[in-house]
Amino acid sequence: MSGTSAAGILPPRLGSGSPLYPQDGRDATMTVEERLARLEALEEIRMLKHRYFRACDAKDPEGMRDCFVAEGADIYYGPALGSFDDADGLVAVYARLALERVDDRYVILDMHHGMHPSLEITGDGTATGAWTLRFRQVDLRARTERVSALDYDDDYVVEDGQWKIARCHVRVHWSIERPLTDDVKVAQ
Repeated sequence: MSGTSAAGILPPRLGSGSPLYPQDGRDATMTVEERLARLEALEEIRMLKHRYFRACDAKDPEGMRDCFVAEGADIYYGPALGSFDDADGLVAVYARLALERVDDRYVILDMHHGMHPSLEITGDGTATGAWTLRFRQVDLRARTERVSALDYDDDYVVEDGQWKIARCHVRVHWSIERPLTDDVKVAQ
């Protein structure tokens, strides 16, 4: 039967390094239960990063903070935000910027579209991930719109039974900033 494995269940192997087929060759010896556990872990990590993106857009500092390890996260968000040795510092900067209001309107509006995850379980309770981010920000004080293309390079660990972000480094590929003309209306 073309397009399936000998068992007729799994697609043919297209190359090593995919989440289901780790590069170290363990796929040949993994049980169905181990494969299922790996897939569940990968989905939990995916959902963790989605929760992070949603918390950022929803202006939810507590939800954002909950995505990171309790202590000692290694965070680098580029020249604009800098480096942090714990998520509390990042969340404080985020809250100061994202929650600012003038005339009962948020000054900064963000949109995070995370995509193209490349995730790998690297050990018992450890994983790495790379994500592409399409980011859009409206600054109502400066009357500007910024659109950026970025990559995330993450490490994940299980802490108290939950996957958390332990390392998060951002690399900006490009960014465009343009003025919002007087005829542009922004509804909130």
